[in-house]
Amino acid sequence: MPELPDISAYITALEARILGQTLDRVRLGSVFLLRTVDPPLANAEGKTVREIRRVGKRVAIGVDGDVWLVIHLMIAGRLHWKPAGAKLAGRRNLGAFDFSSGTMTLTEGGSKRRASLHVLDGEALRAANPGGVEVFETDLAGFRAALSLENRTLKRALTDPRLISGVGNAYSDEILHEAQLSPITQTQKLKPEEWERLFAATRETLTLWIARLRAEALNNFPEKVTAFRPEFAVHGKFGQPCPRCGEKVQRIRYADNEINYCARCQTGGRVLADRSLSRLLGSDWPRTLEELEALKRK
Repeated sequence: MPELPDISAYITALEARILGQTLDRVRLGSVFLLRTVDPPLANAEGKTVREIRRVGKRVAIGVDGDVWLVIHLMIAGRLHWKPAGAKLAGRRNLGAFDFSSGTMTLTEGGSKRRASLHVLDGEALRAANPGGVEVFETDLAGFRAALSLENRTLKRALTDPRLISGVGNAYSDEILHEAQLSPITQTQKLKPEEWERLFAATRETLTLWIARLRAEALNNFPEKVTAFRPEFAVHGKFGQPCPRCGEKVQRIRYADNEINYCARCQTGGRVLADRSLSRLLGSDWPRTLEELEALKRK
């Protein structure tokens, strides 16, 4: 699923192409993409794009009249930039957004239709925010308070959209590896110095990848958005050597979720067994990504 650095790259690329442009029309290739009826999609057509922002892991495109097109890509959804009027053909093509400068298309791999488009007014957009704190708009105390609202595993807390905004499966693995903390440590058991390491690692990891992906997006539209990047330390690197110590990266799978970690760097050399963790993960994680992404702070 595209996370904060990936969404930031999309926004950088889109701002250069559609900010100040008129959205001529929206073409739907799948009836399952549009999830709202009020305001109607037609209210956004013929309007000028005034702002593009990130809302959690969503891309929100604001046009005249305080109307917002909110795109959630989920796991397999991706955005593309094509010449104006590009054809919308094939099962993977769910929608096309036509501008005079070109056409943004939305595709989704696989058979499940998880990606979504919501048309919202400004008030509804604010209500759609899950409520997680923005890492670069808070301090250590605010970060710690957010993640300590409930006693969760660190992996679960970092990926809860009610607690932290924009972090998901891939970057949480990278953050915890950088902080040298176990993914199953309970938040209420962290020591002060561990909170400091976690906060610093979160900011440093996201800063590194935001800068890298935005720099690429300045030249080319992001066409290779993936959760498995060769430069990652542990995510998607099961069985490969940890770049810090050389030990093989370990993995835990549960439902739609995956944890990648280095036993030597993060768990004191202890390999975390899937079977022994089943009850812990079962009580700590929603079973599906839809359930996780639907969480909102009360």
